[in-house]
Amino acid sequence: MKKYKKYLLIGAAAAIAAAALFFAFRGERAASERGGRPKVVATIFPQYDFARAIGGDRIELSMLLKPGMDSHSYSPSPQDIINIQNCDLFIYIGGENDHWVEKILDSFDEGKGPKTLKLIDSVSAVEEELAEGMQEEDHGHAHDDGTEEHGHGHENDAEEHEHEAEYDEHIWTSPRNAEKMAAAIKEALASVDPENSSFYEENAKAYAAELEKLDEDFRRTIGGGGRRLLVFGDRFPFRYLTDEYGLKYAAAFPGCSAESEASAATVAYLIDKVRKENVPVVFHIEMSDEETADAICRETGAKKMLLHSCHNLSRKEIEEGATYIALMRKNLENLKEALN
Repeated sequence: MKKYKKYLLIGAAAAIAAAALFFAFRGERAASERGGRPKVVATIFPQYDFARAIGGDRIELSMLLKPGMDSHSYSPSPQDIINIQNCDLFIYIGGENDHWVEKILDSFDEGKGPKTLKLIDSVSAVEEELAEGMQEEDHGHAHDDGTEEHGHGHENDAEEHEHEAEYDEHIWTSPRNAEKMAAAIKEALASVDPENSSFYEENAKAYAAELEKLDEDFRRTIGGGGRRLLVFGDRFPFRYLTDEYGLKYAAAFPGCSAESEASAATVAYLIDKVRKENVPVVFHIEMSDEETADAICRETGAKKMLLHSCHNLSRKEIEEGATYIALMRKNLENLKEALN
């Protein structure tokens, strides 16, 4: 995983260098200096959608990650960097995949960059873990240390302990965290556009009520289910969801894994887990090749279903007006089938 991310950082550094050439010839000013609506740039869909719900037509909003693109392989273009520099508010998560952000922000002259909002600071982040049965990065075998399904992470060697902890960045998969993120966005919007603060406050209250109802429905549905185990033949970006509602999980890969082809040992572990626990549904995430989930379902007769992480959307989903809340409500329907 670290090698994979190193290449992304190299790409980001190259983009920063290229963008510097553009900055010398561009005289664009932030929206607030132009007298227009505040310009807001979000890196990925969840915070884009939160800002859209709260800012409405009072902001000029854009998202860096293009529809259908895998955020784990994203590298900013020179134009992306220009857009960041010239916006009023830049919203990002702040996890491992956002290391490029700090390099870009550091490259701006003092006082020239936008106001920034690092959303991982608004919640209680947890470290990414390698749970029982998951395939290790750059290794061809499953991990088996006798822990429960959700485990307590992988015991790394002494060298690995010297590295800074990698926090799981999929913080939005818990509706409770989404409430905290939306509140932080409301405050940030009001700070860059105080004239419309009451508008943002009103929208934020209405959106918070929707998120609270979503949380209540999750608790009711999951609490009424007869199961607690979810099986993923895919990456697992739902740590915050399972922690919030007391669920266990078994999965092929961690949420930010660069791996896409599961080893025979990993597939065998998950097949055995589905059979032993009589699991009716095997999940995959959006924009996956679904091969591992397909293999498990063929061997066990389990039903394959989508649990959407909302990390990014397809072009079709964007065109159809998909929202975080609508996608999470569809997830709730699929969870109900998996847990009954």
